[in-house]
Amino acid sequence: MRLSRIIMALTAGLAVVLAPTAAGAAQPQPALGAPQPPPDDYVPKPGCLKVNRTTIKIGETVVLRGTGFGPNQTVDIDVSRAPGHLTAETNAAGQFTVSFRPTEIGNYTFTAAGCRFSAFLKVLPKKKHDGGHDGKDDGKHLPVTGDSMGTPLKVGGGLVGAGAVLMLGSLVWRRRNRFGMGSTR
Repeated sequence: MRLSRIIMALTAGLAVVLAPTAAGAAQPQPALGAPQPPPDDYVPKPGCLKVNRTTIKIGETVVLRGTGFGPNQTVDIDVSRAPGHLTAETNAAGQFTVSFRPTEIGNYTFTAAGCRFSAFLKVLPKKKHDGGHDGKDDGKHLPVTGDSMGTPLKVGGGLVGAGAVLMLGSLVWRRRNRFGMGSTR
């Protein structure tokens, strides 16, 4: 096999191997250990703890509803953020309702003792009239200003360009040898 064909085959093989790897590496990854909010199209499974709204603005109140508990008992509810703990009293049917007003912006998870399911709440900042937001700007929440496909497209374009140059070079090399111009005698 000629050297040009070997180089062309290696370039094509690298393009096939590296393009999907670069595309996967450019995707945003969730932070390790950070609680992840449910997606916006989250459909809660039937369970014993539900929140009336999954997304609110700071200062608003949500209602937690529980079902399937024993009659007239106290239910402990763990909250993933401050205040950290709630209690509720069930009625004769084993149901309860508790109001909750979050004090911090972020994601909340509610888990009732004896319940297999958790309820999720996302608390957003209030919008000001000038487009800003209330609350502290801790620098953790940056706007998304671009796409994540830039790097894979650049790498793929570079590999395609390198392959095209090598292919054209091999064609020129062949023609040169075909007409006897490549021999140095």
